[in-house]
Amino acid sequence: MANTIVNWRIHHRLSVAYPVIFGGAPFVGEGTISNISLTGCSVNCDRTVLMGSYIKLSVLLPDPTSSLFIELGKIRWVKDQTFGVEFIRVPTLARHRLDRVVSQELALEANLLSVPA
Repeated sequence: MANTIVNWRIHHRLSVAYPVIFGGAPFVGEGTISNISLTGCSVNCDRTVLMGSYIKLSVLLPDPTSSLFIELGKIRWVKDQTFGVEFIRVPTLARHRLDRVVSQELALEANLLSVPA
């Protein structure tokens, strides 16, 4: 029987390097988002966080507008200095902006993959 890996994710994750500030009761931390999708992200940081905690995130995207604010996220997993966040509550304007950023990054990624070497 062959080993197969099944990806249960509904949304494609994009490799990025966006600075992020996050906080929950009673902590605040800084880190870097290493991948992002429409429904969550992975954060690398030096801070210890607890799986199951609820946090707010402020993501510094590469465009010149204000940071992307995630009103409520839940830490779903923790491994070493990385943790995964599920976005639970995202304000409408932030949702539209996240949709736009992800679709632009996906288009850029597709263009880079289709360019002959």
